[in-house]
Amino acid sequence: MDIKQFYQTFFEEADELLAEMELLLLGLDVQSPDIEHLNAIFRAAHSIKGGAATFGFAALTETTHLLENLLDKARHGQLLLSKKMMDGLLEAKDVLQKQLSAYRADSEPEPAMVERICSVLRQLAVDSSTEAAVAPVLAPVAVVQPAAELAAKVPAGRVLNVCFSGVSENDRKLLSEELANLGTVLEQTQDSDKLNLRLETGCDADDVIAVCCFIIDADQIQITVEPASSAPAAPAPVSSVPAPPPPVAEVAPPPEPRMAPKVAAAPVGASSVGKEAGSMRVDVEKVDQIINLVGELVITQSMLTQIASTLDPATHERLLSCMVHLERNALDLQESVMSIRMMPMDYVFSRFPRLIHDLSSKLNKEVELVMVGKETELDKSLIERVIDPITHLVRNSLDHGIESPEKRSLAGKNPIGRLTLSAQHQGGSIVIEVKDDGGGLPREKILAKAIQQGMAIDESIADQDLWQLIFAPGFSTAEVVSDVSGRGVGMDVVKRNIHEMGGHVEISSVRGQGTSIRIVLPLTLAILNGMSVKVGEEIYILPLNYVIESLQPLAKDIHSITGEEQVLHVRGEYLTLVELHKMFDVSEAVQDPTQGIAVIVQTEGTRFALLVDQLVGQHQVVVKNLETNYRKVPGISAATILGDGNVALIIDVVGVRRSMGVKSGA
Repeated sequence: MDIKQFYQTFFEEADELLAEMELLLLGLDVQSPDIEHLNAIFRAAHSIKGGAATFGFAALTETTHLLENLLDKARHGQLLLSKKMMDGLLEAKDVLQKQLSAYRADSEPEPAMVERICSVLRQLAVDSSTEAAVAPVLAPVAVVQPAAELAAKVPAGRVLNVCFSGVSENDRKLLSEELANLGTVLEQTQDSDKLNLRLETGCDADDVIAVCCFIIDADQIQITVEPASSAPAAPAPVSSVPAPPPPVAEVAPPPEPRMAPKVAAAPVGASSVGKEAGSMRVDVEKVDQIINLVGELVITQSMLTQIASTLDPATHERLLSCMVHLERNALDLQESVMSIRMMPMDYVFSRFPRLIHDLSSKLNKEVELVMVGKETELDKSLIERVIDPITHLVRNSLDHGIESPEKRSLAGKNPIGRLTLSAQHQGGSIVIEVKDDGGGLPREKILAKAIQQGMAIDESIADQDLWQLIFAPGFSTAEVVSDVSGRGVGMDVVKRNIHEMGGHVEISSVRGQGTSIRIVLPLTLAILNGMSVKVGEEIYILPLNYVIESLQPLAKDIHSITGEEQVLHVRGEYLTLVELHKMFDVSEAVQDPTQGIAVIVQTEGTRFALLVDQLVGQHQVVVKNLETNYRKVPGISAATILGDGNVALIIDVVGVRRSMGVKSGA
């Protein structure tokens, strides 16, 4: 039997359990712990141990066994919880993660690492033991252990009639082998896609289901207990177990839902039926392929619509009506498929409680984390790329933003600082905010540092423009370089990464009250809300999230600066005028700015004007990667296919600003 086919499922579910364990540990009150949370942490460790034992991951089994023993004593009140114990449990979680990574790479974890964490857990059990603690009275729980352990620990007693339905020939063989490990198979019959067995065992129905769920679904299993007259020993209800063991004995819980679906214990003579799964795992490549095909379908539909628009409505009324339905259904399909790629921001936010716990302890600061909008969704391709920028901003807030408890108290503030992570949708974008209630950005220090580095800065520069300097490469006001921050690297990378995702960064700060950094991103990079503009005979797409307004310039508002550089005067502000026909070398375009249209755009806190011949319209476009299919083109971020089958280039507004050396309006 090759059980390696189940490895990936185990690894993914173990990752989820470890993430849940970490969150529960971080939220646990050591003075008055929530017994349900302790039980959940214990179940997570027990479930991982069960899977590890099944697959023969010895180091992982040993570590989780010691961990679950420690947690079992804690939930029964036989250990005193403390900060030291919480730190040890969190360290154990980290080691379990490293062990999983090793097994994923088809190698063994480092023996020294395993031995060290096992020693830590054993010592915690000794240090935290107390005779004064009173064990809470808990309801009996069903024993669920790996097949090998059950066979060794539980004597045969009852006879279970087990029926598996909808199973393949290969599954029948695997299931027979698993049940043989749980006891003695007295009889076995099969009919079409069913397999029936009489099993003499000391295990409960829940044990059998938990073991078999590694092979088939719970709703494919039916179990009844034979009456006492047919069994060597008196039957017990499916959900019962022997009397609770002494405090030192190990108590095992029901399986954690994601490792082995939790099944309600059925009365004698009834079947145990699991709930239908509410989700399924699908390879990301398959989802991407579907999205690609739907994108092509939308483009084809757009072409058909454009062709149909030339037909006589009276003669082709029915065809045109069908085209309207096709267009609506294609767009609905596109939105539905795109929603499959959307993931909640909790995927990002859930990793920060641990980071803040460790970093605040290192910096001797007290910090409360508030998370808002965890359910807000973002495209998977973006959500993974935004983790590093947010991590850097959080570390900066803890190191530079939030003051020490002593300084906060002297300033009349709560000694415990507050860091808020929030996410919300605004139109076709998502806004992610990292906000602290610390000391705020030091204007004088930033200004002095900029002048020291030779930047041409006016001392009356607006705060919004000044704050953007912290994103300059090598810029730092930290007086002491630490292993957390202060080297002047990182913030420039943050800004560059956000821009590469089609977003921008905004900063607001009030001295003594705190700083807020907002990341504005498109919800997805696969579809773009754009404005099509014409330059000569070429059509370009401008991303709508950059567009502020459009207007026809007047001669009196256009001024030449040096050489061919021109600025446009708009309501008291002078904006750099970028002529797209010059930038992209387009012939037969409008040369006189007063005969064209100026589209005002904003990026990186700077506004400027793009000169085009005319505006064509607004629509959603399917984004195609230009670099993959051709090569990188300065000022162009991607391409799309229009309804007439022609290719239109999507303008990289950030790239245009940088390549043309656009400066802030004065």
